[in-house]
Amino acid sequence: MFKSKVAMAVVWPLLVLLLSGSSRTVRAADDEHEYTVVEMRSLQLMNATCYGHKVTSPHNRTWLPLNLLHGPCSASSNDATPSLDDLFLQDQQRIGDIHWRLSDDGVGGNQGNRRPPGKISQTNVQNVPAAPFHVGNQQNTASSSKQQGSQLSIDPAATGGGGQSSLPGVVQMLLLDTASDVPWVQCVPCPIPPCHPQTDVFYDPTRSSTYAPFSCNSPACTQLGPYANGCVNNQCQYRVTYPDGSSSSGTYISDLLTINPTNAISNFQFGCSHVEQGRFDNQTAGIMALGGGSESLVSQTALTYGNAFAYCIPPTPSYKGYFLLGVPSVAASRYMVTPILRNPQVPTFYRVLLRDITVAGERLNVPASVFAPGSVLDTRTVFTRLPPTAYQALRAAFRSSMTMYRSAPPKGAFDTCYDLTGVGTVRLPKIALVFDRNAVVEIDPSGILYDGCLAFVPNRNDNMPGVLGNLQQRTIEVFYNVGGGAVGFRRGVC
Repeated sequence: MFKSKVAMAVVWPLLVLLLSGSSRTVRAADDEHEYTVVEMRSLQLMNATCYGHKVTSPHNRTWLPLNLLHGPCSASSNDATPSLDDLFLQDQQRIGDIHWRLSDDGVGGNQGNRRPPGKISQTNVQNVPAAPFHVGNQQNTASSSKQQGSQLSIDPAATGGGGQSSLPGVVQMLLLDTASDVPWVQCVPCPIPPCHPQTDVFYDPTRSSTYAPFSCNSPACTQLGPYANGCVNNQCQYRVTYPDGSSSSGTYISDLLTINPTNAISNFQFGCSHVEQGRFDNQTAGIMALGGGSESLVSQTALTYGNAFAYCIPPTPSYKGYFLLGVPSVAASRYMVTPILRNPQVPTFYRVLLRDITVAGERLNVPASVFAPGSVLDTRTVFTRLPPTAYQALRAAFRSSMTMYRSAPPKGAFDTCYDLTGVGTVRLPKIALVFDRNAVVEIDPSGILYDGCLAFVPNRNDNMPGVLGNLQQRTIEVFYNVGGGAVGFRRGVC
């Protein structure tokens, strides 16, 4: 386990190096550097094979494998291509909530003054990243298998080669959510319904000697703020609601959270969910919140791990990525870095300032004022939302670069689509996002074309903040140096 002083000693010099070396310019390039030729099969939305990691896993003591739900690398055998309509609905509900919480009416993120939730969605959460964590200190015994669900195996590399048998507790596959604050897992008793079936063994707090509920007058309970939900038998209750009207509620507790044999978090605070509304994904046991609020995993472990984390989302569900807590063991010069924009009234969100976009080496020269609201980095939004002015400029440049391909009718929110039937390879213009401090981040082809369409969507107006979805973050290590106030991007990592 890292010590507090050591961790912070690593983070602050790294931040200085990152910011001092982050300025790079966008320069004109030869035609071969402005376009990339991509095999269409590499952009397939789904196939039946899990190829694992594309590159060697990073050497970090807090590393965990990450996968996209509903694909061959996930726990479910469901390898059906996600419905575009479902993805658009899932995104729109989430985008609407983010916009409202950052608006004048919603500033503060107080659930007590939130607008009424919309109709509860009946779609599974799809194309979002999840990672396995161990919860509690009970040993995995034969009796555990009698619980609902079955034990999910864990990549031995995530535990230093020891596999799950060397770790206490039960594996819980949790969604990674950079735009929420309260972690939670389903807890016994958890009747179905209102709870949802899950692949993992259910976490039973009564079988863990390190489990403890918080009393109603404890600091942890009083600091829950908008997530507080009263008191039952002097035990603190929580409730978290989500954009689609779904929710999780139960007892606010602490227990051991184990990442691997050398990294465990004692007295980790999280929600022990007994009641849910709506529909949650059967492949997951809950949510690992990574937002900027005081309840998140990152905030709770700030003194130990330097208030930092990173992840790399793979290009398709046929590959694995990774999540790590703390500072990556990578040279600072390998990152493009931009400041984090924080609103103390809405501490959950991590925002960055987009300055421009390049297509085939040429800047769009969108007025800086268009990007003024900043863009939220979100792991659970799939498709990036841009201000309409920026989107229209991107669309025009992209269409100009794709005239050799037959156009196709729009698909849902996508209005720039192509008929690529029988096309073996496609010549795509390179697209890069230019952030504040001139941090230029080239998007992987998997984040440019989705189901034959330009994979960006416009907001309703330029006053709404953009949202950088996970599709445009794929294959890029995104390093959140929260304590240092910066985000680093490193391309082609997974």
